[in-house]
Amino acid sequence: MVRFGEYLDQRTRDEWDTKYLDYKGLKDLIKEAQKEIESQGTVAFSPRTTSLTVVRPRAQKPADERFFEKLESEMAKIDKFTKAQLSTLKKRVKSLREQVKDVKEGEGNSQLTQEAKDIGDEFLALEKFVNLNYLGFHKILKKHDKVLPHAPCQQFYLSHLHQQSWVQGNFSDFLVMLSSIYSKLRGDVSGVKNEDSAQGFVRSTTKYWVRTTDISAVKHHILQHLPVFQYNQGSDDQQDYQLVNSVYLDNSSMELYHGRLDKRPNAIAVRIRWYGDKDPPTTCFVERKTHRESWKGEESVKERFTLPEDKMVPYLEGEYTLQQAQRDLKAKGKSPDEIEKFSKLFAEIQQQIDTKQLRPMVRTQYLRTAFQIPFDSTVRISLDTNLTMIKENPTDGPTCTVAGRWYRDPALPLPRTEVTRFPHGVLEVKLSLPEGQKAPEWVADLLDSGYLTEVHKFSKFIHGTATLLPELVQAVPYWVDDESVRPSMLQSAPAPPQNIGAPAAQQSMGAKPRRRTNADLDELQHPLLGDQPTLQLMTPKDATGFGKGKEKKGFFDWYFNSRKPKDPQPMARTTPMRIEPKTFFANERTFLSWLHMAVTIGSIAAALLGFAGVTESHKKPDIRFTDYLVETISLILLPVAVLMCAYALTVFIWRARAIAKKQVGHIDDRFGPLGLAAAVVLALTAILIISIVDFAEQLKAKEPHHATPAAPPLAAPATWLPTQRSSLRGLPFQDHLQQA
Repeated sequence: MVRFGEYLDQRTRDEWDTKYLDYKGLKDLIKEAQKEIESQGTVAFSPRTTSLTVVRPRAQKPADERFFEKLESEMAKIDKFTKAQLSTLKKRVKSLREQVKDVKEGEGNSQLTQEAKDIGDEFLALEKFVNLNYLGFHKILKKHDKVLPHAPCQQFYLSHLHQQSWVQGNFSDFLVMLSSIYSKLRGDVSGVKNEDSAQGFVRSTTKYWVRTTDISAVKHHILQHLPVFQYNQGSDDQQDYQLVNSVYLDNSSMELYHGRLDKRPNAIAVRIRWYGDKDPPTTCFVERKTHRESWKGEESVKERFTLPEDKMVPYLEGEYTLQQAQRDLKAKGKSPDEIEKFSKLFAEIQQQIDTKQLRPMVRTQYLRTAFQIPFDSTVRISLDTNLTMIKENPTDGPTCTVAGRWYRDPALPLPRTEVTRFPHGVLEVKLSLPEGQKAPEWVADLLDSGYLTEVHKFSKFIHGTATLLPELVQAVPYWVDDESVRPSMLQSAPAPPQNIGAPAAQQSMGAKPRRRTNADLDELQHPLLGDQPTLQLMTPKDATGFGKGKEKKGFFDWYFNSRKPKDPQPMARTTPMRIEPKTFFANERTFLSWLHMAVTIGSIAAALLGFAGVTESHKKPDIRFTDYLVETISLILLPVAVLMCAYALTVFIWRARAIAKKQVGHIDDRFGPLGLAAAVVLALTAILIISIVDFAEQLKAKEPHHATPAAPPLAAPATWLPTQRSSLRGLPFQDHLQQA
């Protein structure tokens, strides 16, 4: 991770060190206040009445009062310093933007690029400065309430702290200006549009969690390579984000939720989306997402059409018919092709809403920042922050259907059990690359930086439904066990049931209900969360920064991942997912299949060796390699069987370790089976060649002699005939004749 002050020189760091929160001074005041209380024995008396004509004695201010005064002065000091630094950075970036205007498009100036990078790095260092002070205020307030419990102030001052301009400031315009500078230097302002319908493209979409403290660093890295998409171009208020609301429909059995969770073929999700902060919105998008199995070569489909806001409720109730919609489109001058495409989707979704009895259930709301070159869809990235999920139908109020609305009435109160705020940003990387082409190096650096945690198939709809409607769901996603999301889910959990008679006793005594504090968080119990979490988001110590660290690899990782040609770098460290038992069994079945083949080949070779040893009791004096044909075949097959056993065991251990770590990714070995197949082919080829040579020699030995042999000597018949017979009946008979 980038350390604070890494991009600043020593002089600047020394200046910034004096602007930090005086944590030690505040801590000393707390100790002094504690000693004053101990010396007094009880809390000092404070009269509830006063008089304007009676002069109160002036004495030294108590330590507790001086603590609050110093706390206010520290807030003002940090606020003043932060504003000054931001003002300086904005002046520098505006000046740089004027310089970039004179540069021809695409002719990147290395000096200007470095200046832009330095400005971005200093902004990140300033954000780190703000975060350290923000954390310091939290810690000192918590310590105050712990040491001085009679005068708690944490709750009040935290609310006061959150309203400070250096905490709640919006600096989107700064990032937009920086993005335009990088875009001008790269030359991606104009170009030829890349048709997304081109054949031979491999499309992949991966989702990641980003810690709040790392969001600016991730944005800065991305905008150096992709421009920020501006939703309000031409406006004075430049922003790098847009508010997005999506209302998801489902029925009482949560059919759509479970279908998307289980990734069933053709599982759908129906939602109504609108952009901007207008209430009510003017234009709504009715969308349907259909899941398709990627391993079959199919792609999931997202379809949508637009409807005016005043037509949404009639459409959901079936009162706004297709004929009426077609008449409205014709009045707007739409073409027959557009009307036909609209009509098909309009009718299908309306039929599904009617047959499945779909109603508004959960809403997701977030700020989306998009990064993409307008004419190139090779790499598209979106970052969603301030992610909030809301229960559309209030527990103690009329549902949307009863109230005649298609989304929750904003005038109704929003209890904590009907809203959940996701603690991380959600980054989505969409790659559309020609087959065989790797992702750009900067994308690999981003994914391997440690700032991202891959969460396979993460869904805002699924998370919101599982958190806010736990009594209706029958299964939950694997990421609910992550320690980083547990507090946010517990905030939405109902309080445990009180003892019987306790409320009545409180009412009889006239006691007011106790206000819930942060300390009561542990008392909340969410039905989806167990006692012990099984997953954990990557901690900051695991972050290595962009291109600054490499993961250590074991022997099996080196063997399978370091060969040429190298596979694309892994996307990023992933949040572990639940591993089904069938995954382990599949690994074992693969191992046993390889082992079965190896045992079969080895058994054949061993049987041939045993047969050769029993049948051959002697060899001819003129030994040829074809005389040992059986032994040769066995010695060729046995090493192949041993090699196959070794390979099967190696792959089994490698995959078992990856599964045990719950980091299952692409663990396919493309070269091992090819190598074994080549070894088997070579062995069979060698056996074929040896067999052909042996067959040729046997044919040559059985050929008749056409030339007339010379007459043998007189003694020849006595020795020649037994010799020929001895080759047929054995050596003892030949020896007997020779002795005779």
